[in-house]
Amino acid sequence: MLPVPDAQGLRPTPDRVRETLFNWLGQDLSGLECLDLFAGSGALGFEAASRGAAAVTLVESNARVAKQLRDNQYRLDAAQVRVMQGDAFAIAAQLPDASFDVVFLDPPFAEDWIGPALEHAARLSRPGGAVYVETDHALTGADAPVPASLEIVRHARAGAVHFHLLQHRVPGNGAA
Repeated sequence: MLPVPDAQGLRPTPDRVRETLFNWLGQDLSGLECLDLFAGSGALGFEAASRGAAAVTLVESNARVAKQLRDNQYRLDAAQVRVMQGDAFAIAAQLPDASFDVVFLDPPFAEDWIGPALEHAARLSRPGGAVYVETDHALTGADAPVPASLEIVRHARAGAVHFHLLQHRVPGNGAA
């Protein structure tokens, strides 16, 4: 188990949630490029790297947590992992469109960042790509902040955590 610093709002993804997520995505992520926009412990990104992802970008705002991510990257000899320290939204705005096959979103539950994070994820994920979202509520109903270009294809709950897998809508099937 990798060390995780104690930081306000840091909530590593539970093991059983991570197991379900990677069953949804597939066990082999060979060649895929992944972005974890609110990396925290880095569990999702490091798991993706261990499953063959060609490149993983971890974004973390807390400098101490980002340093621990770099230490863990070194400890794991994970050359395909890049750690970027700074504001997630500012960094996302600098990244090129359609750069990633998988985008992980697990922002602090206390913040109302799901809507803006999903807008960035819709832009940053490639057609056919996946967006994973972890929240404290289901992303359902008319007021759900899901961009029209994305659709929820899976949803589950483990305790207080709701987790969702979204994909780009397929052009030509009547969806936006």
